[in-house]
Amino acid sequence: MDRQEWYFEYEIQHNRPGLLGEISSLLGMLSINIVTINGVDQGRRGLLIKAKDCKNIERLESILSTMDTIKVIKIREPKLRDILAVRHGRYIQRDADDKKTFRFVRDELGILVDFMAELFKQDGHKMIGIRGMPRVGKTESIVASSVCANKKWLFVSSTLIKQTIRSQLIEDEYNSNNVFIIDGIVSTKRANEKHWQLVREIMSLDAVKVIEHPDIFVQNSSYTLEDFDYIIELRNDPNEEITYDIVHRNQMFEGSEFGTFDF
Repeated sequence: MDRQEWYFEYEIQHNRPGLLGEISSLLGMLSINIVTINGVDQGRRGLLIKAKDCKNIERLESILSTMDTIKVIKIREPKLRDILAVRHGRYIQRDADDKKTFRFVRDELGILVDFMAELFKQDGHKMIGIRGMPRVGKTESIVASSVCANKKWLFVSSTLIKQTIRSQLIEDEYNSNNVFIIDGIVSTKRANEKHWQLVREIMSLDAVKVIEHPDIFVQNSSYTLEDFDYIIELRNDPNEEITYDIVHRNQMFEGSEFGTFDF
């Protein structure tokens, strides 16, 4: 029987020498293996553990409930945020009201790339939006995540190196193993109907689609923010406001940084 993976997080109530050793010994006595351990927050540790029998996890919970030195925060099947928290030593920030919105700052590009790569590895249709101001690293992060996930990336619309607005794909590009990258501003403001026909075809594929500037994209299409599985916000600093004032003031982007290749 294969061992099932669990996520175990606890908060230290009374820290003292040997506490981690005692918890490790307890896990060992219950035939529970530690896969990874790391601090995930102030005074908290997270562990990825494996057990053959879920009854051993129940016994673990029962014993831990009698200990006054720690407080159990979570024991559950690991979610992606749990795995990344143990891997990087901190939790990804998620919006309190909109659970599918995740926030990053530029200093956390490594965590962002790891997060998106794990999403890209998942099978089937996935629609991901990414918000951010110019030159914050949105497109570069998408490309790096594709590499980490061993996926090929395709620009359907972009201004990364030069303006790209595609109206057709070659046959082998209709592949569910590809990551399709769409610049919401370029597609909605500069593209023609042939391009939008291609966008609709791509949306019907069981593949990952990443839309930069999803708010502009939905304003000028039949799609809504509810269609997105994840929304990622990337800022230079936590207090930066993501705005599209220049876009609204200048529909054609002429003479603005929103019209250059590095948006």
